[in-house]
Amino acid sequence: MPDVLSAPLVVEFPFTRSLGPVQSAFLTGLRERTVLGVRTGDGKVLVPPVEYDPVTAEELRELTEVATTGTVTTWAWNPAPRRDQPLATPFAWVLVKLDGADTALLHVLDSPGPEAVNTGMRVRIRWAPQRTGAITDIACFEPYEGEATAESAPHSGEFADPVTGIVTPARLDYTYTPGRAQSAYLNALSEQRTVGERCPSCRKVYVPPRGACPTCGVATAEQVEVGPRGTVTTYCIVNIKAKNAMNDAIEVPYVYAHIALDGADLALHGRIGGIPYDQVRMGLRVEPVWTEGGRHPDHYRPTGEPDADYDAYKELL
Repeated sequence: MPDVLSAPLVVEFPFTRSLGPVQSAFLTGLRERTVLGVRTGDGKVLVPPVEYDPVTAEELRELTEVATTGTVTTWAWNPAPRRDQPLATPFAWVLVKLDGADTALLHVLDSPGPEAVNTGMRVRIRWAPQRTGAITDIACFEPYEGEATAESAPHSGEFADPVTGIVTPARLDYTYTPGRAQSAYLNALSEQRTVGERCPSCRKVYVPPRGACPTCGVATAEQVEVGPRGTVTTYCIVNIKAKNAMNDAIEVPYVYAHIALDGADLALHGRIGGIPYDQVRMGLRVEPVWTEGGRHPDHYRPTGEPDADYDAYKELL
């Protein structure tokens, strides 16, 4: 039995969003150690606040300050914190209904162990020493002995230097294990060959192979070597340098294209090199360029052949 291929993969990007008046007031308030909710038409106070009533869709703008103390409504223990989670030591994920609020806020509770956590326990906010206008301005919740109150008061939502936008890093770490079809594809690439699979029903050749035909829904097994040359079907010009080691040496602008390899019925993607970016065009004939020891083509370059006729690749756009 061949070795099972696997590799650690990370998908990471910064998520940037602008804030409306409600979210701006909420996050700016956290920076100032103030927790704001929003009052609905029927008098309920939602924390964290939203801009529209989730029941009636009515626009909400009436801000209300609530207490920094509250009650745990439910919880789950996290024995092994992961990278960038709020606490580095084991903690409880908790939903906390702050005094004066009618909904619960998700955050973490600093606790010595799960035996010290229970639904109904009283907690209070522990503020971060340095606050910037983010949910992390609440460092965590901690146990609190005080009684519950119905504390809330109207608030204008006005602060000096309001927060108008946030950047949140998104990251997913996982181990990718390809199936039979993609393992064969990757192993062939390491030999500088490109292998797809043909559907037994529609006879289309898919590269990279999925192990099943996406059109007919039947399993594929017949391997077909395609290329190595192909045709640019469509492309985009990249003007922003990616923040990863693979692309550090690639200067912008550059072209990333969909390439229909000869004999394939599905276009794959690859970088185009060996030609000025503003001379890349649909129908350009290209071939792969391999680096020493590389397990996949580094880029594709022009072959010097005449451009392919549009009718030859229009179904692959």
